[in-house]
Amino acid sequence: MSHSPHAPKEPKGHEAGPSASAGLPVHLRTAVLDDVPALVPLVLRLKSLNEEFDPLLKVRKDAEKMAAEILTRDIKDPEAIVLATEGVGADKDRIVGVVRARIRERPFYTPEREGVILDIYLLPLYRRHGVGEYLLEEITKLVKEKGAGVLTAEFPLQNHIAASFYNKRGFRPTTGLYSRPL
Repeated sequence: MSHSPHAPKEPKGHEAGPSASAGLPVHLRTAVLDDVPALVPLVLRLKSLNEEFDPLLKVRKDAEKMAAEILTRDIKDPEAIVLATEGVGADKDRIVGVVRARIRERPFYTPEREGVILDIYLLPLYRRHGVGEYLLEEITKLVKEKGAGVLTAEFPLQNHIAASFYNKRGFRPTTGLYSRPL
């Protein structure tokens, strides 16, 4: 069996801890380039949801192309993490969620490296079953393995559901990004 060097078929190193055996309806693994076509619509759904929170988050016409480029870049980047969440049972091997995070340097603060959750999205059917908590636990382990000493999450300030999710799990606001159109 031949594989293109640009499209590995096997996960690149991380298989998450037990999820299906723990009663969760998902399997989590490191995303590979072949996953990009299935991950793009999930990222676009998240970005469209963000648009509902603020008109300054209007999704661009080329968002599909941009999502594919960013996911491809991040899958290849050792300072980024992209996880594919697959369903089990009838949805076995179907990607139903995505997590995307990056490691960033903090030149003025300690700890010097932070893991930043940039995108986390699950299809509605998979929410409210402890899956979000599981995704957060797994991304926490992975950013810690890459040397991050703090984990942050970026999302629209008006997204009170996301704020509540993170607050309940020990996150707190530390910085803010304020915008205005020009």
